[in-house]
Amino acid sequence: MQLLLKAARDQPQTLDTAQAEQALDYVRFRHRGLAEGERVSETSDDQELCLVMLSGKADITVGDTTFEAVGQRMSVFEQIPPHAVYVPNDARFEVHALTDVELGICGAPGKSGHAPRHITPEHIKQSTRGEGANVRHVHDILPETEPADSLLVVEVYTPAGNWSSYPPHKHDEDNLPAESFLEESYYHRLNPGSGFGFQRVYTDDRSIDEAIAFGDGDCVLVPKGYHPVGAPYGHDLYYLNVMAGPKREWKFTTDPDFAWLTQPSKRSQE
Repeated sequence: MQLLLKAARDQPQTLDTAQAEQALDYVRFRHRGLAEGERVSETSDDQELCLVMLSGKADITVGDTTFEAVGQRMSVFEQIPPHAVYVPNDARFEVHALTDVELGICGAPGKSGHAPRHITPEHIKQSTRGEGANVRHVHDILPETEPADSLLVVEVYTPAGNWSSYPPHKHDEDNLPAESFLEESYYHRLNPGSGFGFQRVYTDDRSIDEAIAFGDGDCVLVPKGYHPVGAPYGHDLYYLNVMAGPKREWKFTTDPDFAWLTQPSKRSQE
């Protein structure tokens, strides 16, 4: 099973998880680069979309609604929350780049035809998870508390030398309220971009057990299983997550072999 999609070095602005040998059933992620002044027009068809402005500014029109000058940061590593636009299913949208733009197009099944909306940094919850070498910083772009049908979108910053999505956890069983089934994609960026990171995807029965070395701009697919990520010393890691499944709820199970890491330390109990 192909779990790694490499960014095309001769066409670094294009990536589409639908091109995988075995595409995910619920999640689709695309990376699209636009030059200043360029326009792109598409239809969302049966998917709802979250257009995340990874970098740059653009006018974005969805149906009859235009959101002007969407975007603020010029690099994901500015580490400020992004601007994003929600696009319902069966809607035409156009992106007109006001600067060079990097766009993350996050998609999942849509059915309700929610109203398009501009998601501004002020509406994005920021948090820090973990401790020590497990610290990472999170921006909840489209959490389950906000209107959508299937789509969940979050971005994470992992400092150099740290781990993320750790302790290893999974969400591949439709067993609510204990656990939900959600596919996931990880779009990775590294600073500096010459580095690499590691991600392991594995299941309890080891029917999937892959150790993946990814580079800047690559995408890892997680159809099921645990999926921890490591950022080697010297290279900060950013990733954009897309999650979706039959129910729009994020409930996960920690790998039992690592559950002790979630318990209060002896020092904290003293």
